[in-house]
Amino acid sequence: MAKIAVEDSLGNVKQILQENGHEVVSLNGGNVPDCDCCVVSGQDDNVMGMEELATEVSVINAEGLTAEEVLSAVSERLNRK
Repeated sequence: MAKIAVEDSLGNVKQILQENGHEVVSLNGGNVPDCDCCVVSGQDDNVMGMEELATEVSVINAEGLTAEEVLSAVSERLNRK
């Protein structure tokens, strides 16, 4: 399956992704470019509105989503590739 980088605070998301056969790595591990997509909590929003494109990896904001909804979003993004 896919290699997904997940923010450390999203333990329930990590668990459901692993249960569905995905390889899950820490978002803080610096290995995001090697991943198929990454999942963030949305808690560290950029209040200045400034962004730098560090990678072309698809990013899923898990804020307000259940773990099942994140799994669905990951599957949807992977099917687009």
